[in-house]
Amino acid sequence: MNIAKLKNSGHWPTLVTAFLYFDVSFMVWTILGPLGAQIGESLGLSPQQKGLMVAVPILAGALLRIVLGVTVDRIGAKNTGVLAQIVVIGGLAFAWLAGLESYQAILFMGIVLGFAGASFAVALPQAGRWYPPNMQGLVMGLAGAGNVGTVLDALFAPRLAAAFGWRNVFGLAMIPAVLVLVVYAIFSKEANVEIKRKRFVDYVNILKDKDAHWFCFYYTISFGGFVGLASSYVLYFKSEFALTAVHAGDFAAICTCAGALLRPAGGALADRVGGIRALYRFYVIAGLALIAAALGHHLYFNTAMLFIASGALGMANGSVFQLLPQRFGKDLGVMTGLVGAGGGIGGFYLASSLGYSKGLTGNYLAGFMIFALLCFVATIGLGLVKTRWRTTWGALANARI
Repeated sequence: MNIAKLKNSGHWPTLVTAFLYFDVSFMVWTILGPLGAQIGESLGLSPQQKGLMVAVPILAGALLRIVLGVTVDRIGAKNTGVLAQIVVIGGLAFAWLAGLESYQAILFMGIVLGFAGASFAVALPQAGRWYPPNMQGLVMGLAGAGNVGTVLDALFAPRLAAAFGWRNVFGLAMIPAVLVLVVYAIFSKEANVEIKRKRFVDYVNILKDKDAHWFCFYYTISFGGFVGLASSYVLYFKSEFALTAVHAGDFAAICTCAGALLRPAGGALADRVGGIRALYRFYVIAGLALIAAALGHHLYFNTAMLFIASGALGMANGSVFQLLPQRFGKDLGVMTGLVGAGGGIGGFYLASSLGYSKGLTGNYLAGFMIFALLCFVATIGLGLVKTRWRTTWGALANARI
């Protein structure tokens, strides 16, 4: 990684603050996952209810990404990011001060937390517009590596809940959220590029392009797999291996950190060998690791397999965003919202299906196996488009496809 080139090619304060904004937003977005075991015990929730509880913020974030994608093109990424963060901080304050005493209240809180998940549609375009095409994989990977916030969740949320009660965790989460909002508002800037204002109808129109469908599908698998697993790990490790919520959080952090930290590596590898070739590798590795985790039942073996699966899916996230600016550079804001929505829908499906798999069958086998199959379906999809992509828009791109 050429740090000097990275600093000189764009605006590094925006890249750093976009990372921080995305990091804290991701931490808040998935906070119900690490707290799920303790909330579930407090409210007496079933496995299906706990699965839906951790999945609702993911779905809300998916849908709100389209809303924020439109808003970014109208009032700018920075203004949109500030407004979204204020909404999130308000939700955290309400949960802390008023409390969440019912399952319905928890689900409503999940919808509010969706604004944090929608930060994806703000941070990535804001950072990416500052940099040239041949650096998009690395830059998008670095900005997107803010999903390391899920690791912080897994490590600290169960511990803080054990010490102070899960309700107070929402109040404690306000501290980094407010600090990052101030830093982001001061140091981030908009790129001096011409941006055509988008409308909701533009999302409908761009979906007439079959490539948009493929990109949404690929990100449904890669990002959906990563965030769905991240939101479910504490519940999984506690249920399957009889760990305490705190110890389950430690194993969740180990698995989640792979996908969070390796996302930039996935983008950088895609810059070197081409996004299609990189995605082939990552989907196959993730699928095989999920099958192994589904069939195995040993704490350290399953942890290793899920570490590999999360890492491969995280690297696939970076690879998708190496390709996306090459194909949809003029519509990056719209497409970031669309593929982000696809990723959120994938995460909602995986997190909720794992809960229903556990509730209906007593184990997570079906949930893991079906998603592993989807990873292999994604490789088939790559085989169907690779020649056309490389001989049409890929031949004109200033990057490896």
